[in-house]
Formats: sequence, C-alpha cells, structure tokens
Amino acid sequence: MSLLPRSAEEFSSAEYWERFFKKRGEKAFEWYGDYNKLCGVLHKYIKPKDKVLVVGCGNSELSEQMFDVGYKHLTNIDISETVVTHMNQRNAERRPGLSFQQVDATQTPYEDASYQATLDKGTLDAMASEEEGALARRMLTEVGRVLSVGGRYVCVTLAQESVIRLAVEHFVQLGWAVRLHCLQDTESEEDSFALPVFVLICTKFRQPMPTPILEMCLGEDGAPTRLRQVAELLSAVRERQAYSVLRKRLRTSTDATSNLSLTLCHVKTRLPRYTLTVQDSLPGAKVPRANHFAIFIVPQGRETDWLYGSGEGRSQLAASANFRRLVIVAMHRDQEYTDMQAVQSELSPMVMDLAPPDMPANQQVPFLSVGGELGWREVISRGKSELSGEFSVEDVRGEDGELYRRLVFLSNSGLVQSESRLVSLNTTSSHKKKKKKSTAPPSTSSTSLSVDSGFLCCAHHEVMVAGLAMLGVGASQNKDVPVSVLLVGLGGGGLPQFLRDFVPGATVEVVELDPVVPEVAKEWFGFRPDDRLIVTLGDGLERISALEKEGGRLFDVIMFDVDSKDTTVGMSCPPPGFVETSFLRKVCSLLTPRGVFMLNLVCRDSALKRSVMEDVRAVFPRVFSRGIEGEVNEVLLCSRGEQKTTDTASAVPPSLTQAAKNLQSALSSSRMGKKPGPHIDITELLKGLKVA
Repeated sequence: MSLLPRSAEEFSSAEYWERFFKKRGEKAFEWYGDYNKLCGVLHKYIKPKDKVLVVGCGNSELSEQMFDVGYKHLTNIDISETVVTHMNQRNAERRPGLSFQQVDATQTPYEDASYQATLDKGTLDAMASEEEGALARRMLTEVGRVLSVGGRYVCVTLAQESVIRLAVEHFVQLGWAVRLHCLQDTESEEDSFALPVFVLICTKFRQPMPTPILEMCLGEDGAPTRLRQVAELLSAVRERQAYSVLRKRLRTSTDATSNLSLTLCHVKTRLPRYTLTVQDSLPGAKVPRANHFAIFIVPQGRETDWLYGSGEGRSQLAASANFRRLVIVAMHRDQEYTDMQAVQSELSPMVMDLAPPDMPANQQVPFLSVGGELGWREVISRGKSELSGEFSVEDVRGEDGELYRRLVFLSNSGLVQSESRLVSLNTTSSHKKKKKKSTAPPSTSSTSLSVDSGFLCCAHHEVMVAGLAMLGVGASQNKDVPVSVLLVGLGGGGLPQFLRDFVPGATVEVVELDPVVPEVAKEWFGFRPDDRLIVTLGDGLERISALEKEGGRLFDVIMFDVDSKDTTVGMSCPPPGFVETSFLRKVCSLLTPRGVFMLNLVCRDSALKRSVMEDVRAVFPRVFSRGIEGEVNEVLLCSRGEQKTTDTASAVPPSLTQAAKNLQSALSSSRMGKKPGPHIDITELLKGLKVA
C-alpha cells in the first residue's frame, strides 16, 4: 500500500515515479489491467505493422506482451531513468528489438507524422493534475504532432471527469474523431481500482471535422452510440462509473439499510429511463434457500407511493417478497414502455450484475409486478414556473384501480405536490358500483374526466377538515354562523375547494406565492374561485404580517400547508419562518376567540421538531396532534382556549366526539345536486388525536 501515491498530484511527479519503481523492483504493477484485459480493444485500433509510440511506459508488461504477439515497431518512452534502464536490461536478450528510451513525452525528438499510433496507459491521468492540466495539454499537443493522418491516440484511462474533459475537448477542437470504450469489469483483485477502465480513441483527420464526432461503446465490441456534445459524453461516463462502483459493492456484501440506487438513461436521448433501488433482506430473516434474487417492477405513476418511494416502504416490500435481494425498478415519465416482456428483456443484461454475493450460476431470477402489468401514466400538461421550475400534470391509475391527477414539480419528482381523484362526467359517484381493479389505460379520455372535489387525496388535508369540529361546525347553536378560513399554500386547490363546497357558510382566502399554481389548479384540478373562495398572490409571511398590522379582520381558522424550498433544513413543511415564535403570535392575534390554527408539520430532524413543538405550545395553550400513518406528516390543531386536561398521553376529549358527528352531518348536508358528496369519516380521523 506504501507504493500508492499519497495524492493525485504525485502521479505527475518524476520524483514519485523514481521512488515507486525503485521500491517495486521486478513487480509489474498493472494499474489499469493487463494485456489480456486490453488486447481486444488494442488489436481493434492498432495494427501489428504500425509504428507505435508508447508514452509513459513504466515497467508494465504490456509492451513486452504486444511485442511477443507481433507488434515489432514499438518505441517506449518514460521520464524515469530507473525504469528505462531496468526495462532495457530485462529485454536485452529476449527482445532485442524492443526499445526503451528516457524521453519527456511533452517534448520528444521524433519527426512530425512519424507514428501511426500512440499508446498511453495511465500517463494522461498522471499528468492531468500537474500545472492545472497544462502539462497534459503539452503532451497531447506533442501526440498530435508525431501522429500521421489517420493515426490514433489510444489512451487507457480511469476517465476522471477533469481528465477526460481535458483530452476530449482538446481533440474536438482539433477536429478529430473521439470514441470512448468502457471495458467490462472483472472480479476485484488486490491492485485493481473500484472504477471501470476506459479506452479513449482519438483519430486524426486530414481535414478537421465540421461537427464533433463523439461516440461511446460498452465493452470492446459494443456498438457505438453517437453523442452530440462533450457534456453528454461526460454524463455517460459518470453513469458507467456509478454503476461499476455500485456493482462492486453489491457483489461483495449485503446491507439492508443502505438503499443503494442507480438511474439508467436512454441510450440515445440520455433522459432517465429506469431508477433501480437495491433492498437486501434484514439480518436473520428466514428467506427460503432458493430465493436469492428478484426484480420488482413498480407500476407507472406509483413510484411516489409510500411502499415504493420510502425506505421503510421498500423494506416492507422486500420482506413481503422474501428474497435475499430485491431490486426495485421505477419507470420514468416521458418514456415509452411496450409491455412487461420488453422491459424484462431491456433490464435483464444489466440487473443480473447486481445479484447478491455467492448466488449460484444459472440461477433463475423472477421479475415481479402488481398483477403482471406495467401500470399506466399519461402526462397531460407540462409547464414551467419561474419560482418552482418545470412541472408535469399527469393522470395515473392508483392501487385501488381509480384514476388520479397529479401535479409534480420535476425538481423533486419523487414528491407529488398535489393530487385529486378523477371521475367520469357520466358517473355521479365512483363508489356506487365496485369495479374490478385495473391497471390498463382508461376507456375515456382525460377531457371526459372531472375532479371529484369531495375526495381529499392527502390524509393531512382530511385531518385539517376534521379539526373544524373544534369550532363546533354543525352544532345547532352554530347554525348559520359563517366560518372564515385563511389558508397559506394552494397546491392543486383540493383543500380550499372542499372547504368552499362542503363547509356551511365557509369563506376561504388562499395565499399563494407562485402565480402559475392558481392557473394550473383552475385548468386541471377543478379549482373554481368565486366570492367565497379567493386567491391572494404573495408571500404568506408578508400577508399575515400585513393583516396583523392593519387589524380589524379575524379568522376562525388559519391553516399552513406550505412547503419549504430549502432542502438543507430537516423540515420540508413549513419554511422555518412560519414557526418562529414572533410570527406565531401574529397568527394567534388574527384568530377569533373560538379560532383554531392548523399546521401541517413535516420534520425529520427530531431536535428541530422538539424545538418547533415548544414554540407552538408557548403561544397556543391548547395543542392537539395527529400523525399520518406511513408518512412523516403530523398535523397540529392549536386553539386559543385554555388546556382543559393534564392528560398528555392520548384521547379525544369527550366533547369532540359529538362535535365530530355534528361536523359529519353538516358536510353531508351541503352536497349540491348530483355531485358526489364528501368522502370523509370525521370520527375516525379524530380517534388518532393526542394532546401535544
């Protein structure tokens, strides 16, 4: 291990290589693979009759082995006097025609166009870290000078991004053709690298090419894939490196907690096509001896479901499948998938490399799915927000066989920002007749579907509605008493539309920062503003501060359902400013005496969560909480009334039981015409309520 360089810069140091070869002596350290690994691609681009300049030859056996199979015109150069002397002595008798010379590769004494090939095994990687790449550029310039027209620079490299960018951009500017082979990994050995080995082939033309020729090949004989620009080539290299590291790690160990994942891109478009997540069984799990490995295909549109989109859910899925290793495959939007058989054929060559250690050869690996189907997803609209970036509106079929419409911001494609259930315009209720679950495309088009405003897809929205029981909505003494609501965060508009349609006497003001969101909600999610449902564009913090400063206007309910764009904080909802004590006091001052503040809290940082809870309790004397099963979300229901119980452990106060029934009755009586009524069970939702 002492023979390895202490830093990348040492690769380029002549003194380092002097020390290295003196220590190594007779042992040929084949850094990037031996002749047997490289011969296929070398024979493809270098002919035995070619004059070949081998730059930075070191004490590698590669030149000796090439000489032995017929390459008799090799000139080997190296900056190290020690290695040149040693190699000449080693080959004096057996290979008298094999020449080793002490020459600086950046300034050689050879004539222009005097070689048909230049072979470089790791020398570019060594030089690229020196002088911010200037040393490597001088070597590449010298390579270009000594090569004849049609000559090739053949470079064996680890393809570190800075190195490969330097070389590829250098030759592209000269109008040369560039091709990169990624050699298949071999089993790990003592001196091998974790990263795959690449062979860069740069071909000199008489006339520079008008447009860059950039190609990528898998293996020595893989068909070349044409790429349009250097950035695409670099992206393809990163994918192969990530895959190789993941593959090597998975071949040597299992870890039920690692959740390793890899995204595979379409070979032509470079767009993400599959995301593979590896889930190993827990230590001590009783797995049948034959159940080594399986592949599970997630139905399209379902990748954000808790079972597939969370670590806990995937662990549960793997336990249910009961294999030593389960690879969970998610398909991406904007990609076409013919059928399950086509997906299996496409994935089989690659996923087999992810098999667990010691899996028997020729082991049958099953592909699992839900009902043997790929699921269904249709992107019905795309757009871009200046604040939130690109978004997609898409219809999917859920686990229950129903159709749903989702709003997804592509900057966080694993999170559904808003969701609504769809019903046919010809159907008054999707629950009148139970239908067999289906994963096939709907028989009706998206234009003949409408949003069911009585169905709340988000469990935390249901809890917020149930929290209206704390106001006494539906009680006989509150008949005809209006309910004023201030909601920060619109999304698809499902929650405010439900409040408007089903809560008697409700008026709702929604504060939304992003001006694109209300338009999307109106066009695709059945959001219908009117005199009882208005949208105020602006920052929620500023709106509440302004209302508090103006005075004179109070609300029965204030709801926060707004996400944070700052991913560095362990709280994704709400942004930290919304739960500062000074701001919470402003919120409290805007509530009527019976008023309730409702907060959707999504916080993975336990210390931060405790701090938020303390701040909320410091302002509101009575705080209830309701966790959402299978999710991080927790809804806080906070009132200005004094705490009436010291029991912090559990239950719903007895008075809320009747209040829940009153609210349920009031919501149901507000159903208009033939439209579906509200699908919500207030009593059931309040059963999980606890004193915070």
